[in-house]
Amino acid sequence: MQNQTMQSQMMQSTTMMQNQTMQSQMMQTSIDYSNGYMMQTSVDYNNGYRMQMQEQQDNDYTIQEDEWDRDLLLDPAWEKQQRKTFTAWCNSHLRKAGTGIENIEEDFRNGLKLMLLLEVISGERLPKPDRGKMRFHKIANVNKALEYITSKGVKLVSIGAEEIVDGNIKMTLGMIWTIILRFAIQDISVEETSAKEGLLLWCQRKTAPYRNVNVQNFHVNWKDGLALCALIHRHRPDLIDYAKLNKDDPLGNLNLAFEVAEKHLDIPKMLDAEDIINTPKPDERAIMTYVSCFYHAFAGAEQAETAANRICKVLGVNQENENLMQEYEKLASQLLEWIRRMTPWLENKSPETTMAAMRGKLEDFRDYRRQHKPPKVQEKCQLEISFNTLQTKLRISNRPAFMPSEGRMVSDITSAWTGLEQAEKGYEEWLLSEIRRLERLNHLAEKFQMKSTTHQDWSVGKDSVLSQKDYESCSLTEVRALLRKHEAFESDLAAHQDRVEQIAAIAQELNELDYHAASSINERCQGICDQWDQLGTLTQKRRENLERTEKLLETIDQLFLEFSKRSAPFNNWMEGAMEDLQDMFIVHTVDDIQSLISAHDQFKATLPEADCERQAILSIYTEVQKITQSYGISPNLTNPYSDITPAEIGLKWEKVKKLVPQRNTILQEELARQHANERLRRQFAAQANIIGPWIQTRMEEIGRSSVDIGGSLEDQMSQLKQFEQVIINYKSNIDKLEGDHQHIQEFLVFDNKHTNYTMEHIRVCWEQLLTTIARTINEIETQILTRDAKGISQQQMNEFRQSFTHFDRKKKGGMETDDFRACLISMGYDLGESEFARIMSLVDPNGSNKVTFQSFVDFMTRETSDSDTSEQVLASFKILAADKPFILLEELRRELPPEQAEYCITRMPLYNGPDGVPGALDYTAFSTALYGESDL
Repeated sequence: MQNQTMQSQMMQSTTMMQNQTMQSQMMQTSIDYSNGYMMQTSVDYNNGYRMQMQEQQDNDYTIQEDEWDRDLLLDPAWEKQQRKTFTAWCNSHLRKAGTGIENIEEDFRNGLKLMLLLEVISGERLPKPDRGKMRFHKIANVNKALEYITSKGVKLVSIGAEEIVDGNIKMTLGMIWTIILRFAIQDISVEETSAKEGLLLWCQRKTAPYRNVNVQNFHVNWKDGLALCALIHRHRPDLIDYAKLNKDDPLGNLNLAFEVAEKHLDIPKMLDAEDIINTPKPDERAIMTYVSCFYHAFAGAEQAETAANRICKVLGVNQENENLMQEYEKLASQLLEWIRRMTPWLENKSPETTMAAMRGKLEDFRDYRRQHKPPKVQEKCQLEISFNTLQTKLRISNRPAFMPSEGRMVSDITSAWTGLEQAEKGYEEWLLSEIRRLERLNHLAEKFQMKSTTHQDWSVGKDSVLSQKDYESCSLTEVRALLRKHEAFESDLAAHQDRVEQIAAIAQELNELDYHAASSINERCQGICDQWDQLGTLTQKRRENLERTEKLLETIDQLFLEFSKRSAPFNNWMEGAMEDLQDMFIVHTVDDIQSLISAHDQFKATLPEADCERQAILSIYTEVQKITQSYGISPNLTNPYSDITPAEIGLKWEKVKKLVPQRNTILQEELARQHANERLRRQFAAQANIIGPWIQTRMEEIGRSSVDIGGSLEDQMSQLKQFEQVIINYKSNIDKLEGDHQHIQEFLVFDNKHTNYTMEHIRVCWEQLLTTIARTINEIETQILTRDAKGISQQQMNEFRQSFTHFDRKKKGGMETDDFRACLISMGYDLGESEFARIMSLVDPNGSNKVTFQSFVDFMTRETSDSDTSEQVLASFKILAADKPFILLEELRRELPPEQAEYCITRMPLYNGPDGVPGALDYTAFSTALYGESDL
């Protein structure tokens, strides 16, 4: 209701401004009346309804009524009512010229204000008044006014200028009534009746539905005040609650009607409630004068054609917006469906057992990155642009913001896209991790097999040897020899403990890394561990048996014992050296391989010392042979303490010397490969270190362009399009970098110390650059759309941009709260805390404490332009429905174009009111639904 009142006041104000402009054009000079004011005037009667005078010489209402009886004016009550009513009526028009009267018979005597009154209500200029103050000057001015009245087809009976100049109240009131008849009542026409009968018929039609109201005249039927309240409620039900009125309270009813009319309808109080109530028959002319003001106040409604045009415009905008909404829903559904298909694929991290299978998955992922994802990135960007454009159109046309169906919001799409990118990132990391894992597994498996084979070769026959009871038939010397041999075996057994632990540790790591052949590894490892436990048990048992018989043995060959003790560690060292020289290795950098080469060089440096030890061990055995030869001992005597022979030591030593250059060759080949990888890293880094800063520079240029670009919006759009073309042309560099990245990954190079830019980083920055330039272009398109829709000139848009740029002190594309307050104050806003909080809720609904340029432009356009509202559409439908609360199908098809009529019929709900008829449609619910004010 408040909006309707404000709209009515705005329409009145607009119409008065238009009329003042027309008056200024009509009157090039001003008339100086005796009260000293300057006047430029034309009639703007009752809220902008211009009286179009048609001279009808034969119209009965231009002649004084036959019932005119001057003796009636002698009734003091009637004379009092006419004085007050006519005085108020005259002042309601004279105030438009900045003046008024207090005493009706005195203030018209000089004729100046009488001429002014006629000029105001007619919109025509009268002859120039006489300047003098003599009686004949006054009579001349009054005669000019009376001549003008006569020229409009009014026959004045017995009213002369002398009587007006002399202050004859009867003649003055009669003259004013004649003016009221001619200019306020004559042109009233309702259903082929005019003037008094037309006014009476209009009152009857408007008050017919109201209880306790029966208008048959302009005197006694108005005494209880209900008829006046009914007229107001029929046109402005928000001003009076008619259901609460009491017929037995005429004084309250009349005063209520007078107050509401004066406050909300700009109809001055022309009557006193006490005078009407206390007079048996109120003055008819006073009542007619006052009621005619209501007719003119309410008779200026929009015509049906204007209403139909407004509805067509509103419905056309609504249809276009619905098409955009449907297109958005379709694109959003397709994009979300693609994301739902891709996400499970990216989340499927089923491991493979071979490197070839994992490389196949990596190639499929690269095809997704190169071929499938880029078009979807463009679709996502276009979807966001379409959504922003739709919201701008809805905001411009005062429609509620578009709320996509559940799950299809821009935030939902962004969330789904973020989930897709997270899954994509996780899938890539998993692929690379799995490739490393499989590489590690293959290396560990080969190492396990090699160590297991070495150990099992060593352990062959050990259990049978330990189980022998050869000591039972040996001499003391032989027993002692067996005991020493057993001690050497225990030393050898302890030396092999580390190898067994390494085998178990490798098997455990293979299990932890989920090696596909872990069962066979575990089986072999378990066999080795069981055998090792058995060897330990047998070793302990044999020692106990030998020690039990040791008391019988007294002789031992110290030389064999010494040979055994020194040959066993040396033999173990040679076996360890052979293992190390044949050990598999995996490196990723030049530094890693150089470390291995350095370790290999250190090993080669120990060979001379080892050769000295070998010669020392062999010299012991030579000494044994000399002793056996000297004392006649059999030359076939074997070492009872060790199975190691000088020949075995010699063979193993030769093998170690042969493996050293082979190992050196392998290391040098790996060094060359790592140097090649290093060149690939540097090649990628050289391009990435150029492309990364180039993208960042373009991002900064786009950021500055949104603040610093001058000229028209079309010039800004052209410059941004040039930016976009430069970016598109740069795509070949990104593709080349992608190729280098793929080449690096094929050589299993996963780190690069020469650059901080990864391919993932470059991809993200490139996508952000494409999205940023597209969004910036969309912002300019939105500003153009806003400018064209709201009729904003380029100069206004430049002023908005200059103000925004000036107060965007941090140059980040948005004004902070204090900067925005300063901007408003600079434009003349008188801001209190509550008013500023209201404005901030419009420009910053999310509470980010930052006002973007688009929000600033939307606010300024709302402040400087007008648009249709649900109340205006509702009023338009009400006109088409002839004031009925519902509208019929045939009325819609008659007044609206076919397409808009069918649009209304298919969407307008049935009317459920008690006064409805079959097929009646509820245009009230439909109008409010257009602006999001109902749940329809």
